[in-house]
Amino acid sequence: MSEDAPTVPAGLPRGARLGVDVGMARIGLAASDPDGLVATPVETVPRVRDGQGATADVRRIVDEAVERFAAVVYVGLPRHLSGKEGAATADARAFADRLVTALAAARETTGEGPQVRLVDERMTTVSAHQQLRSAGRKTKKHRSVIDQAAAVIILQSALDAERAKGERAGELVEPRTVHDTHD
Repeated sequence: MSEDAPTVPAGLPRGARLGVDVGMARIGLAASDPDGLVATPVETVPRVRDGQGATADVRRIVDEAVERFAAVVYVGLPRHLSGKEGAATADARAFADRLVTALAAARETTGEGPQVRLVDERMTTVSAHQQLRSAGRKTKKHRSVIDQAAAVIILQSALDAERAKGERAGELVEPRTVHDTHD
């Protein structure tokens, strides 16, 4: 192994990681290897708007997490360039809440399950567009993969942060209790 090869962070349990780019119409999904070294695109999932609970989009991500024995699902948190949060941020947080609840339900059936963590995703879609254009893909033709490319960038950034800090990246999303939902 070369000196420049990335290393698996000591102290972090093995397990694939998923990256999720939540958009208004589509959700990009990416995954890593069990050692968390490289992010690769998985698919684009149609977004279910105005849904509650475990809608088809949430169930698809849960299925992927269970199938891959994921340790973490990183959900991109779109902030304004200033760092302030807006409507898209609230939407991503709500989606992450639904996802963590569905994963907790799946965990009851399968045993252990992944954490859900929110990570800053400023500029990922712009970066994804630039990467696809530089690879020779036309804008109209790369719409179907732009969300996957953004998910790859979200996930690879989280993986790089894990290696640099030796701990999980982002903000942990805690499952809500019955008490939390009635406040």
